[in-house]
Amino acid sequence: METLAKWDVRIDCAKRTVHLTTADGQKVEVSATEPSGYLHQMEAKPTEGIRVFCEYPDVFPDELPGMPPDREVEFLIELLSGTAPIAKRQYRVAPKEQEEKIDELLGKGFIRPSSSPWAFLVLFVDKKDGTRRMCVDYRALNDVTIKNKYPLPRIDDLFDQLQGACVFSKIDLRSGYHQMKIRPSDIPKTAFITRFGLYEYTVMSFGLTNAPAYFMNLMNKVFMEYLDKFVVVFIDDILIYSKTEEEHEDPLRLVLQKLREHKLYAKLNKCEFWLDQVPFLGHIVSKGGIMVDPSKISSVMDWKVPEVVKEVRGFLGLAGYYRRFIESFSKIAKPMTSLLEKGVPFIWTKERQATFYELKKRLTTAPVLTLPDLTKSFTVYCDASKEGLGCVLMQEGKVIVYASRQLRKHEVNYPTHDLELAAVVHALKIWRHYLFGNRCEIYTDHKSLKYIFTQNELNMRQRRWLELIKDYDLEIHYHPGKANVVADALRRKSYVNMAVAFQMPLELCAEFEGLSLGFVHHTTVATFEAEPTLEQEIRKHQKTDEKIQEIREQIKVGKAPHFREDEQGTVWYKNRICVPDVDNIRKLILSEAHDTAYSIYPGSTKMYHDLKERFWWYGMKRAVAEYVAVCDTCQRVKAEH
Repeated sequence: METLAKWDVRIDCAKRTVHLTTADGQKVEVSATEPSGYLHQMEAKPTEGIRVFCEYPDVFPDELPGMPPDREVEFLIELLSGTAPIAKRQYRVAPKEQEEKIDELLGKGFIRPSSSPWAFLVLFVDKKDGTRRMCVDYRALNDVTIKNKYPLPRIDDLFDQLQGACVFSKIDLRSGYHQMKIRPSDIPKTAFITRFGLYEYTVMSFGLTNAPAYFMNLMNKVFMEYLDKFVVVFIDDILIYSKTEEEHEDPLRLVLQKLREHKLYAKLNKCEFWLDQVPFLGHIVSKGGIMVDPSKISSVMDWKVPEVVKEVRGFLGLAGYYRRFIESFSKIAKPMTSLLEKGVPFIWTKERQATFYELKKRLTTAPVLTLPDLTKSFTVYCDASKEGLGCVLMQEGKVIVYASRQLRKHEVNYPTHDLELAAVVHALKIWRHYLFGNRCEIYTDHKSLKYIFTQNELNMRQRRWLELIKDYDLEIHYHPGKANVVADALRRKSYVNMAVAFQMPLELCAEFEGLSLGFVHHTTVATFEAEPTLEQEIRKHQKTDEKIQEIREQIKVGKAPHFREDEQGTVWYKNRICVPDVDNIRKLILSEAHDTAYSIYPGSTKMYHDLKERFWWYGMKRAVAEYVAVCDTCQRVKAEH
């Protein structure tokens, strides 16, 4: 309450607004409004985005114009041999709601009256925008349908393509499934029963088992020449990416042109253009990497304590979608996963309760993961115990992904040496697509693994694993557990993400820091940036720094060729902002780059090269070296080696 009073916070629930006053008297208002109309939705976008959009208004209709054209791919429903027609009995649905939806679908030609021997039930489900979608319960039909084996892309493979991308646009198709026709002979199989009679779909319907595979096939054919270049497609979601804004216009135009040519239509209020970060497939994608989308994990956070095994399986499946963000996911989840084993009675213990809440906590404090660069070498940290195997894949001190699994029954009896080697083999297998053909350094806390290639006596299991290891260009290093800096640096604490916090005044950030949230100033050096408020602090304090004032005077008389002053009066050294020696700003930057929870304690050389991309001050290299030299953790590791 003191914080609310200090910032003069006023919340208007009726108007859905929040008002506060900053220390300098500036009034700030945050409001939630419903978008309306094209211009309103686009007004915050760069003019380039408006220009490209305005060239293709026909791609963004308010409603689908009618039946889709004949396409290269049409939807088929192939049944198991000997299948007889299935007819279900109708259950009650609000007649007005049903009538309105049927009239709408009839008007567009998406359904037609039917005399089919098939009949399935209708139900309505809520959509995110508040409307309701009519669905047909096709579970019985799906059970007798031959499954289409067309592969859906792996989510992690799609994200790997985005390495180096800085500008994004996202396009979501309008009722994508209704933009594909069903093969005429299969139309009767989609019949559904209503109080107004029997109808059947002429276009692909939601709920049909092979719908995602067929639509993925269509989208791949449409965008084949652009895939892996500047487009990522997952069913009806399209992501366009580029390294710069200058490069972004042509790919965006090419994608919109493809949609126009194939008469595929998008839903404008679900599209976003010219962004530096974008929600995509349950994640937030930015130039710094990927992170969990907070809006998508609400289902996990709201999950009630399981009361039956089915609910445990559902929770673990949902949480497991983000397991790449959670160090030692399998170890943490083990008390709950044991309930899934055959013959284990459902007993909800305190340990399982703690596991349940720990997984929720880890999801809300998940770090930003960087994207892999296949032109650079990798580092893998492995760990093994009787609880399971754990690995971390890193590049230049930045975490790419976590992986873990529980021990199999026969592995529980492995000696420690074999367990540690099993962790290495596990990492090589699951990350083969990254590590094969690339140089990698592997760190383990079992010293004898350093000499695995020169040992004369190996058991059969070790010999088999050694043959696999020899396929890789790698070197194994000893990393003592008692000085395991990575494990220490990857510790988990509840924190306010700095990506959000840097948008607040620094004094307000301090208020959050005082709430014992384990506040860290950023998640990883991979995304270390001078966000707007920090940059404003640097700009403000430049005016009181004597050395920067001297540089400013030299710029005016042309005696500082590598320095410049921008329109706001900020002094830059080339493309690096000059950091004043005021108010501990330099100390904050050094701390961020070295000993926060995810900066992985880099050496002075690595730390200096990271910082010099964005910051400059006299003697910065020496300041970095002195900071690292007095780091207790670094000195302990150095002593061990």
